[in-house]
Amino acid sequence: MRLARPAAGLLCALMLAVPAAAGAEAARVSLPVIERQVMCVTCKIPLNVAESPQADREREYIRSLIAEGKDEAQIKDALVTQYTSAVLGLPQTHGFDLAAYLVPVAVVIGLLALLIFLLPSWRRRSAAGAGDEAGALSPEDAARLESDLALFD
Repeated sequence: MRLARPAAGLLCALMLAVPAAAGAEAARVSLPVIERQVMCVTCKIPLNVAESPQADREREYIRSLIAEGKDEAQIKDALVTQYTSAVLGLPQTHGFDLAAYLVPVAVVIGLLALLIFLLPSWRRRSAAGAGDEAGALSPEDAARLESDLALFD
């Protein structure tokens, strides 16, 4: 009976390995996934909307890389090697293109600093205004309001 347990363990291990292999196969990248992430190098638009001979060549190259079994990162690396970094459609992380990343961050930080600076003065102004009779009517306005309300009674 001792042989049955190792055989059962082996059977369980094989049963668990089959779905894992099927999951690895299902995780393969597809052309539409890559097309949304790369650009046509001549049209300068995303590859999934580009309609040009160059876009068709890029799609065919991506299909061949997928057929070779490459994953998403390997395909992008091969595209950059073949067509330069312009194929990714992302600004570079140095030089003037770095501003595309830094300007939005600087704007958010600036707006937060402005809010931190202005919030205390807004709160002081609203607290000071709450004690005043800013909502009180003058005697003429009160009389006119009463006469207008009397018309509707």
